[in-house]
Amino acid sequence: QVQLVEHGGDSVQPGASLYLSCQASGQIFDIGTMAWYRQAPGTQRELVATVTREHNVRHTEIAKGRFTISRDNGKNTVYLRMDNLKPEDTAVYLCKAEIRTTQFDNAVDYWGQGTLVNVSS
Repeated sequence: QVQLVEHGGDSVQPGASLYLSCQASGQIFDIGTMAWYRQAPGTQRELVATVTREHNVRHTEIAKGRFTISRDNGKNTVYLRMDNLKPEDTAVYLCKAEIRTTQFDNAVDYWGQGTLVNVSS
C-alpha cells in the first residue's frame, strides 16, 4: 500500500511564502514524475509544476516566477516553495506521484489528500 501525505499548508497574508512537502511511503519500488496540483472551490484541478526523477522541472504559468518545485529522491519527497503568495493562490494543493510498487508493475498515479493554502488579508 502506498500513501502520499502533504504538509505545509497554512493561512497567510498576501506576499508571504510557504513551503509545502509531500512524502510517499509504503511499498515503493520506483517513483517517476512527481507533481503538484491545486484546486480552488468550484474549479477544476490544475497542474502547478512537475519534476522528474532526474530533477527536470516544468512550471506552468501558474507557478512561473513565484513557485519552485524540487524533490529528494532519497526521502521520496517532493517540495513546492511558494513566494509572494496572492489571494488567487488560495486552494487545496495536492501532490501526485507515478509509482511502481514492484519491478514487474507499470507505474500508477497516486494522490495525496491535499493541504489547504489560504491567502487573505
